[in-house]
Amino acid sequence: MTNATEGKTRSIKPTLDTPFHIDYQWWEKESQDLRSYLMGLLPEDRRAMLTEQSEMSEIDVIDPQTAEVRKIDPFEQVLRETEIDLTGTSLVDAIFQLFLKNGNRPLTPVELGELTSRPPTTILRTLAGTRVYRGLRPIIE
Repeated sequence: MTNATEGKTRSIKPTLDTPFHIDYQWWEKESQDLRSYLMGLLPEDRRAMLTEQSEMSEIDVIDPQTAEVRKIDPFEQVLRETEIDLTGTSLVDAIFQLFLKNGNRPLTPVELGELTSRPPTTILRTLAGTRVYRGLRPIIE
């Protein structure tokens, strides 16, 4: 049985104006290891520092726009604070890092294109396809 969200996701056709975000539930549903992925995005020096403290608990963060409290992994917090260089980064990894950096505030392919210097149509084709990459999904309203 499919839930309402899955049905809506399949029935919409995202456009260049459709906002996308990281759907953290996708990571759980797909049994993917978010922490390992986040660690792989970290620069070597930061990774070594956090690996030594791998038992760190989650951190509470408050979304400044919605006042929603969410628990995040310490690796995610370090990535938010780390300067990112998207040169040579895959499109999906670049978009994921931008969402981490902005607190997962939804962005359209046009906005993502401006931030990544990649064509918005390429971003839309990648994110709106049948395969979900790293939990990057459209916002269903």
